[in-house]
Amino acid sequence: MLTSVHSFAVDPTRGVFILLLIGIVIGGGLILYARRIPDLSSGNPFAPVSREGALVINNLLLAVGMATVFLGTFYPLFAEVWSGVKLSVGPQYFDATFVPIVVPGLIAMTIGPVLAWRRGNIRAALLRLMPALIGAILAPLIVSYFNRRVSLAALCGVGLAVWATLGVLADLADRAGAAKLPPATVLRRLRHLPRGTCGHAIAHFGVGVLIAGITVSTAWRSERIETVHAGESLQIAGRILHFVGVTERVVENYQVRRAEITVDRPGNAPFTVYPERRWYPIAGSWTSNTSITTNGFGDLYLALGEGDGKGGWVLRAYYNPLVPWVWFGAVLAALGGMVSLSNRRSRVRAPTANAMPGIVRRRADPG
Repeated sequence: MLTSVHSFAVDPTRGVFILLLIGIVIGGGLILYARRIPDLSSGNPFAPVSREGALVINNLLLAVGMATVFLGTFYPLFAEVWSGVKLSVGPQYFDATFVPIVVPGLIAMTIGPVLAWRRGNIRAALLRLMPALIGAILAPLIVSYFNRRVSLAALCGVGLAVWATLGVLADLADRAGAAKLPPATVLRRLRHLPRGTCGHAIAHFGVGVLIAGITVSTAWRSERIETVHAGESLQIAGRILHFVGVTERVVENYQVRRAEITVDRPGNAPFTVYPERRWYPIAGSWTSNTSITTNGFGDLYLALGEGDGKGGWVLRAYYNPLVPWVWFGAVLAALGGMVSLSNRRSRVRAPTANAMPGIVRRRADPG
C-alpha cells in the first residue's frame, strides 16, 4: 500500500512480527495507564518556568513532531485514495517541518534538569549552564572558520550537540561542587548522586552524541562513483582504494561477482574488502552485498556496480563520518532510561513517619 523506506516488510511473517511488536509497546503502555487511573490525582500547580514546565514542553513538541511525521508519511496514500493523484513527500518536507519542532525541545531538554520543581529561575539556570552556552556559540564559529562552505543547518547542529553534551557535564559539575570543593569531595559527591540523576545525565548526553553523529554524517559525507579497472586506484576521505579485480563464481543458488579492494590509509595498516553483486536465476534479479567497514568514527561503504564490458567496473564509495555515533548515542539514551528505572525512589514512594500515624521516628540502635 505504501512505498517508503520504512515499508520493508514484503511477506506476511515480517508484517505480523512488526504488528505484534507495535501492539506490545502501545498496548502495554495503555494497559499500565488504565491500571493506574484510579491512583492518579491532580498534582500541585506549577509555574511555566519550572522543571514540570520543561517536561510538558518536551512532551508537546515530541507529540507534534510525531504527528508531523505521520502526516508526511501517510498523506500521499490518503491523497491517492481520495483523488487518484500520486504525491511524493521527500526529505525537504521533513527538514522544513520536523527539525524546527524538535530544536526547541532539545534546548528545553538541557535547561529543564537544572530548573527547580514547581517554580524555577531561568536566569539562575542559564548561569549554571554558562559553559555549555559558551561552547554552543564557539563551536559553530570554530567550525565555520576552518570550513567556510559549511551550511547554516550543519552549524546549528554542531551547536545543539555541544549544548546538549556540555549541558549535562555542567549540571553534574555544579551538583558536585566542582568549582568550590576539593577534588576528593567532588568525586565522592559524584559517586553518591541518585541513579535517577545519573540516568537522565547519560540519556541526555546520548542525545547530544546522536545529534553530533547525524549532523556530521550528513554535512561532511564523501561520495565517489567511478569506473575503475584492475590495478587502478581512487581516493576518498584520505583513503586510497586499490582496485585489484573482480572474480566470478557460482555459490549455492546464486552467481557472484566479487571485487577485491585494498584500502590504504596513511598511518594505518591496509586491509582488504570484498563487495559483491549476486545474480539469483530463480528470482531473475541482482542484489548488491555492500562492504561496510568502521573504525568508530566513520563508516566506509563500497558497492560494486555494473561492468562496462571492457574490463571496467562501476565502484560506488561513500564515507560517512561519525555514523557510529548515531547508534552509540541511541544506546546511551536507552541505557540512561534503564539506569533511571533502576532507582527505587523513582518507582516506589516509601511511606514516611509523618504520613503514617502511630509511627515514631527512633534513633537506630548501635547494638
